[in-house]
Amino acid sequence: MTLYTANLADLATGATASLFEGAPRAGNGISMFIVRTPPGRTVELHVHPYSETFVLLEGQARWTAGNETVELEANNLLVVPPNTPHGFRNIGDVPLLLVSVHENGTVDQTWLGDEPN
Repeated sequence: MTLYTANLADLATGATASLFEGAPRAGNGISMFIVRTPPGRTVELHVHPYSETFVLLEGQARWTAGNETVELEANNLLVVPPNTPHGFRNIGDVPLLLVSVHENGTVDQTWLGDEPN
């Protein structure tokens, strides 16, 4: 068995997110974004052909998923089904700390160009 470790700074995709894709890095079928979204900022609507599970560790956010809107606070979890347009907005006054788990070894994401509610 070989363990995989990484520093999130080494996985950074920009100023607010780090991405771990399991297939190329650790040979598994899970990918994760670790996101720090500033107050008022959004992640635009997008879809995946697999489920995505969000774990909100800090902050408060509003998710749009399909025709539903839900507000979550720290220590809440949300599962979005495959092929469901979804995105979120930080509605609090502190940065979000969020982990999104993709049920795929690589991220397959199609941006829709619309902001969530």
